[in-house]
Amino acid sequence: MLRLLELSVIAVVATAVVWKGSEWLEGASKNLSAHYGLPPVVQGAVVVAIGSSFPELVSVVLSTAPPPIGAGQFDLGVSAVVGSAVFNLLVIPAVSGILGDEVSASRAIVYKEAQFYMVAVSAVVITFALAVIYYPVPEDRLVGTVTRPLAAIPVLLYGVYVFTQYQDTNDFDAPDAGEIDIARQWGWLALSLVVIAVAVEGLVEAAVGFGDFFGTPSFLWGLTVIAAGTSLPDTLVSVRAAQENRGETSLANVLGSNVFDLLVAVPVGVLIVGAVPVNFGVAVPLLGFLTVATVIVFGFLRTELTLSVRESYALLGLYAVFIVWMVLETFGVLGFVPGA
Repeated sequence: MLRLLELSVIAVVATAVVWKGSEWLEGASKNLSAHYGLPPVVQGAVVVAIGSSFPELVSVVLSTAPPPIGAGQFDLGVSAVVGSAVFNLLVIPAVSGILGDEVSASRAIVYKEAQFYMVAVSAVVITFALAVIYYPVPEDRLVGTVTRPLAAIPVLLYGVYVFTQYQDTNDFDAPDAGEIDIARQWGWLALSLVVIAVAVEGLVEAAVGFGDFFGTPSFLWGLTVIAAGTSLPDTLVSVRAAQENRGETSLANVLGSNVFDLLVAVPVGVLIVGAVPVNFGVAVPLLGFLTVATVIVFGFLRTELTLSVRESYALLGLYAVFIVWMVLETFGVLGFVPGA
């Protein structure tokens, strides 16, 4: 029990530190975006999204890197990213919608951000499928090896995403941002990233420790402990934006963060190690659920271009279903995810 208490304290403290670091990150990102005259969609989808997705990137690096630097568990990093993506997509807009009464969207969010996000999910599925087809692991027909050339595919696609966002800045007439100390803001941004990186290391340690203590796959703890902890920056940024009636920035941050997580954070683990095995039987059901959740959110946003309080509670219910499903899979009650 002493070990369990220690792990719980580590998880709580690390989560609190991530939260504090995210406050600094949010302020610096917002000021820098205003200074450089970025449109709200670009601000949320690129600048703030990349900054608030830094915890997920660090979690993949620390999970994938071999000991003593990391845990040497690529599946832990992937589960953390997928769990974070589901959390971002369902919980953050829901909390934003409840606390802000409703979240307003725009056609740019619905027709560009949401649809590109679905393309990102498809790209990851295709990359894993190519690994199983061309680099199979003989012992298991559902396991393939993701190599650096395969990992480069989603990264290149993210380059296309950034290019499309850059085009939007050419047509945007930015308001006067006032006097901003740029050097100071970049300093706060750098400090926040360091603080978050240290805190995420604690979350990864806690997730691996919980798995060992309960005799369960660290996969489950990546989906819950790491995912929820690393999603705090996105939650803080999106909820505050929604409360300030900046629903477009709020939703763009969620979708932009998920695009970054899938197209950059996951491949980075492969690019660091060189090649990692991936269980297609685990990846496809999870990414399939992510696709279904995306379609539901897309449908909610398309109706009157708002996310109502009622729809927000429906998204929270869907997330609860996801967590229950993962717990049942982990303890062998269900078998839809082979190897979970």
